[in-house]
Amino acid sequence: MAQLIEKEAEQQKLVNIRRCTKVVKGGRRFSFSADVVVGDGKGRAGYGQGKASEITDARAKATTAARRNMMRVPLKDGRTLHHDVTAKFCAGEVVMRSAPAGTGIIAGGALRPFLEVLGIKDIVVKSIGSSTPHNMIKAAIKALSSVTSPRFIAEKRGKSVGEIIRYRNTRKVEHIDTHSETTDDTDADTSA
Repeated sequence: MAQLIEKEAEQQKLVNIRRCTKVVKGGRRFSFSADVVVGDGKGRAGYGQGKASEITDARAKATTAARRNMMRVPLKDGRTLHHDVTAKFCAGEVVMRSAPAGTGIIAGGALRPFLEVLGIKDIVVKSIGSSTPHNMIKAAIKALSSVTSPRFIAEKRGKSVGEIIRYRNTRKVEHIDTHSETTDDTDADTSA
């Protein structure tokens, strides 16, 4: 019963389909490869790849592989990351930055559906290097596996969560507005 409820809550998205052609004596044989992402929208997601002679079979294989490879990511306020992360897989590199509420998912290619099924609502992502969907998603998984919550860091250091978060807020650099001083001087010169 618990598995039925879990399957109803999960989201599946087809990221990419590729066709491979093998030339044989009688003509051409086609096979298909599918990339699928599966998630619950609450911080759990997985990625799978399936290959078969039919698209539906390839998608079914990819979906079962994605369910097997589910991972959990701690989210800040259930909408974004706790801190910025970067990871590289083969020739693809991904830079993920947490964003304020209302930003939305700013990501291209295969990363957008992956982040949607994961449940992230506000994030800025830049992919560097390879734009292959497989490499981008694997780099994103590698990056997201390194995300830690303040609670985990506090337990590791033997401190309270308040002490860890206090350091986050004190590191911000205050912005000095020098532009307003120069505009006051120029207004005085033009009026004279």
